Amino acid sequence: MGLTDGPRDAKMAATPNESHDMSDHAALAADLSRKAKQASRELALASTALKNDWLRGCAAAVRANAEQLAAENERDLAAAPDFGLTEAQVDRLRLTPARLESVAAGLEEVANLPDPVGEVIDGSRRPNGIELTRVRVPLGVVFFIYESRPNVTADAAALCVKSGNAVILRGGKEAFHSNTALHKLLADQLEERGLPRAAVQLVPTTDRAAVGEFLKRRGEIDVAIPRGGKGLIERVTREAAMPVIKHFDGICHLYADASADLDMAVALTVNGKVQRPGVCNALETLLVHEDVAETFLPKVGAALTEQGVELRGCERTRAILPDAEPATAEDWDTEYLALILSVKVVKDLHAAVEHVSAHGSGHTEVIVTKDLAAARRWEAAVDAAAVMVNCSSRFHDGSEFGLGAEIGISTDKLHARGPCGLKELTSYKYIVRGEGQVRG
Repeated sequence: MGLTDGPRDAKMAATPNESHDMSDHAALAADLSRKAKQASRELALASTALKNDWLRGCAAAVRANAEQLAAENERDLAAAPDFGLTEAQVDRLRLTPARLESVAAGLEEVANLPDPVGEVIDGSRRPNGIELTRVRVPLGVVFFIYESRPNVTADAAALCVKSGNAVILRGGKEAFHSNTALHKLLADQLEERGLPRAAVQLVPTTDRAAVGEFLKRRGEIDVAIPRGGKGLIERVTREAAMPVIKHFDGICHLYADASADLDMAVALTVNGKVQRPGVCNALETLLVHEDVAETFLPKVGAALTEQGVELRGCERTRAILPDAEPATAEDWDTEYLALILSVKVVKDLHAAVEHVSAHGSGHTEVIVTKDLAAARRWEAAVDAAAVMVNCSSRFHDGSEFGLGAEIGISTDKLHARGPCGLKELTSYKYIVRGEGQVRG
């Protein structure tokens, strides 16, 4: 089906400015959550072939309806000034032909990944003859809350359905028309294959008050995953009655060690900061060993300035780069998501690790070094979801890690850490088989 076909639940459609009273929100949350719970039971039994067929059908539908999707996206872009979006936020919102093709290719990529549901993790046979097997199972129902990026609608749906989970999507008001159009394609493709349409639902109101009602639905919603600004994530963590998979900030560092290949360090710093500054794995702070600061800082400073990056440096940095703005205490704890970089000269590797421990967010931390011992010490001492050696922070991404699309990057330590792909959207259960054994 294409976008010209009216949605089955058109009477539920909302506009970005629509609001309801709390009883409406509670009823909506109850309705969608119950439907999702039932759909999750059906989806858990769906074959890998059927789920993959849905994914490939969705990819074909995105390509066939690219012009209509772009038209709906233009409606969102036209409204962006009214929402006060930054340049980085508008960039995340935009669906170019290349990004729509990427959405379709991402759906196909997930179809080509192994299905985690039913995977045997391990097993054993007890002395009494009982056989134990631990197998992967879906989490159940995911409530996924996100901002700005409409491509995430397809990514999240793909990962959830492939891993046997129903998902309730709640996108931001700035992407309302894009999300609604994408969701309709995904839901239509489910229905065409006899899969439950409620396996992928979109909250049909952008009223923020509705989110709180969904966060109360413990027992029907199994996990909440927020993907967006720190304020959103803090709210979800505070209000959710169910577990939350999240990261608050992406305050990522690159440390240029005394033995670093300085040309490599320049390239990795520029890539980490400039390639896409408005994302969580972009660099926010550069740490430089004092032994190479005099040589390295003029090189990296020139390269960054040429790319329009504003530098904010410590006193030792500004002695070498006098055009840098003075860094404040707040700068070391700021996720800029813009062409701004804090720079600090440190005494040694230990001082760099101490700075990361004090100011990092547990997301992505990079060392550039030729010293194997220094690299191993960084790997062991730095507490982060991804610790990188001689490569860009921008590689901390589900697709780059071979996980396909990701539903987010977690800086938690329980259940899931780093890019959350298919396996991270599963739990496990024990299958116990016996022949009448009783416990004495």
